[in-house]
Amino acid sequence: MTLSTRTGRLRALGRSSLTLMCVSVMAVTGLTGLTSAQAAPAPKPLDPGKRCDEMYGLPSTTSPTVGLPEFDASRAKSQWDTYEYVNPAKQWDGLQGPSQEDIDRLDKLAKQPPKSKPVDRIWWSWLQARKKNPTAWADFTDWRDAKYITNSGNYPRGYAFERKVIKDHGLVGPDWICQKEVEFKDPDTGKTYRRKLDAYNKSTKQILEIKSNGSPEREQIPKDRAWAKDPAWKDSRMKYVFAEEQKSDAKNFLRELRQTAGGNRVTEYNYRSDRVELAPKGGQRATSNLLQPPGRSGTSRGGATDLIRQSRPTPADMARQLERTRMANPGGLPRGPGGVDFSTLDLKYIGKPVKGKGVDFAFDAKEDPSERSGWGGKAKAQLISDAFFTWLALTPDKFWVNLNPDEPDRIMDARFGRTDAGRVLLEADLQMKHDFYKAMDPKTDLGKRYWAALPKQNGRPCMPGLRNWIEPKTAQVREQDGGIYILDTPLRLKSTAQTTRTPGPGEPICTPNEAETRAAQRVIDRMIVPAVEKTINTAPQYADLRRVYTARVAAEYIRQQDAKAPTDYHKIINSGDVSRWPLRAPNQNWTREALFQKYRYIYTHGEFQYDVPANGTTQIYIVGGVDMSKQPKQNVSKVRFTVEHRYLPRQTQTGVRTLTDDTEAKGHLLLGGNTAADDTGSGGGGQPTPTPTQTTGPTPSPTHSGQGGGSTPSPAPTASAPVSRAPAPGQPGGGLAHTGNDAPVGLIGGIAAALAVTGGALLWWMRRRKTARE
Repeated sequence: MTLSTRTGRLRALGRSSLTLMCVSVMAVTGLTGLTSAQAAPAPKPLDPGKRCDEMYGLPSTTSPTVGLPEFDASRAKSQWDTYEYVNPAKQWDGLQGPSQEDIDRLDKLAKQPPKSKPVDRIWWSWLQARKKNPTAWADFTDWRDAKYITNSGNYPRGYAFERKVIKDHGLVGPDWICQKEVEFKDPDTGKTYRRKLDAYNKSTKQILEIKSNGSPEREQIPKDRAWAKDPAWKDSRMKYVFAEEQKSDAKNFLRELRQTAGGNRVTEYNYRSDRVELAPKGGQRATSNLLQPPGRSGTSRGGATDLIRQSRPTPADMARQLERTRMANPGGLPRGPGGVDFSTLDLKYIGKPVKGKGVDFAFDAKEDPSERSGWGGKAKAQLISDAFFTWLALTPDKFWVNLNPDEPDRIMDARFGRTDAGRVLLEADLQMKHDFYKAMDPKTDLGKRYWAALPKQNGRPCMPGLRNWIEPKTAQVREQDGGIYILDTPLRLKSTAQTTRTPGPGEPICTPNEAETRAAQRVIDRMIVPAVEKTINTAPQYADLRRVYTARVAAEYIRQQDAKAPTDYHKIINSGDVSRWPLRAPNQNWTREALFQKYRYIYTHGEFQYDVPANGTTQIYIVGGVDMSKQPKQNVSKVRFTVEHRYLPRQTQTGVRTLTDDTEAKGHLLLGGNTAADDTGSGGGGQPTPTPTQTTGPTPSPTHSGQGGGSTPSPAPTASAPVSRAPAPGQPGGGLAHTGNDAPVGLIGGIAAALAVTGGALLWWMRRRKTARE
């Protein structure tokens, strides 16, 4: 024990002796008095706080870079920035749980192991937590992510943001006091609350409550309600300063507080700044292979990898983890994995690869303001990364799939069929057929109009067999700042008449002549194709297809850069080796042949039955490829990019380091990393010294914490202003810079017809049944 502890105990003993003596005297003389058990302890003196400049090590002459607003205000998007801090526990984000032998050994210890054994200390702390709550903390990694690392980051994060607010606004000098403790009395209940003020101006009586997240602390809410009603504080004002967008609880509370306090006493200041959490050197770090060139040292790290580590595989698993995190951090948290809808994850940016150096990358995902998402992050990010490498390793002539009942031996390239990218394309082809014929359902308004518009034979609708396939439209990109911004990657649905030899169920509906075929195709192209194409570009069932195609765009950019100068990806390109990016669980046993047999069964037995009345009888029509060998793209002009995506470059670079907002796409987030990142640091001047040490329980949070093989050369892209003109035959839309192979891959010589049937065909068949009238 320390000297101060011994002295304190000696003093306590002395007071006890004196009290006993007094009691004895009073008993002898017959006088009444208070015993030591009845006497209330003297209240602890209020903490006077400290000058803000002294507390945060700022010169008293610090000039503001921005003025503190008097009323409600939000920081301009052009001014959004970041702040750094070191989370001392983050150096252990890769530590795994103890073995049973370690558990047995540590269970015998009555107290925490010494600091010289940090791993044992962490494991021992988890075991103590598990004993107290075996349901919540049964798994070490759940405790590590939800409590240990998160708790440890609360104090330094809050400290760093508060220091930033003080410094940026020049809140220095003798009038600005930080962490001053005061009392508020609620006149309705008579209860007095102690409250520490993050910053307080003695002259103006302005109170600042500074939050590094978007929510008030629950423990402080009744205290601030008392302040709003306390007549002794009627001349003071309170301003809430938020680093993140306010959550619903904050908005509701501030609305209530305004009404109670009256006037303009309560204001809000949305001072947007994204946190960048660093780790001390050492420890056992989590690793990630996202977009990581094989054989290179280092690991991918950044905002995305941190969130993906915290993500859980299923909605139920994630919901439990989020509840554990909230329970362990009752003061509130900054936004985290629960606010990221990983089902919408897509690649948004990749930097220019330079041999021997890492590559920046950034994903885009939709935000979930309710913070109830966050599951599946690892699987979706891994799919993007694996597809990226698949597109590099295989030559573009392999990038097609084909479901045609007449061609069971030409489904897809064998090596492509052993990758998740190939699986996604083939499954999307089958899904597209399903959605195409579902769109024709006469029970829907579109389907009813479609059948009525078809040409007729003998009073019955007539149409040919069809071949439908998906191919890329021209991607919209911008190459600048040493990388490529992937702005839009639309997909196109194509349809044409097609006959097959494999019989379907029943007899053919009709045999349309050339004129009827053309007429029916016009109806299909006008009514059905646009509807299904929209589904392909927006519906969840095609999200994986859109993901792997965006990875195709990024990979083609890397091919171009490698053609100019070898990169760390050089040995992969066109190597034909995809063994490091195989089919992953739960699809590790998937085969192209099994999916083809499923498709062929649907083709021969039918999937949909449509009742289409015609001439007194009801006709029941029973019905039932993706080609990415090209990757056309348009490099949008600098002027257009600047106008439409003014802040995207800055936000992308922020996203490489931490979670941030896409300011041009409301409700979208950016999160990324670097393939050779170093996220260690000393806090950038925003960390208290010494660093708090994690103990068995959560770290106490101050009021300011805010808890809460060579490449194939391709044409170099050329910047050009967007134009509106029809593309020349065989050219990508827009006639601007593009990548991929301009030659009609697979459409040459003897295999022309083969690749042309990509997407497969289905004949239409009918079966007649008599109506009730017959």
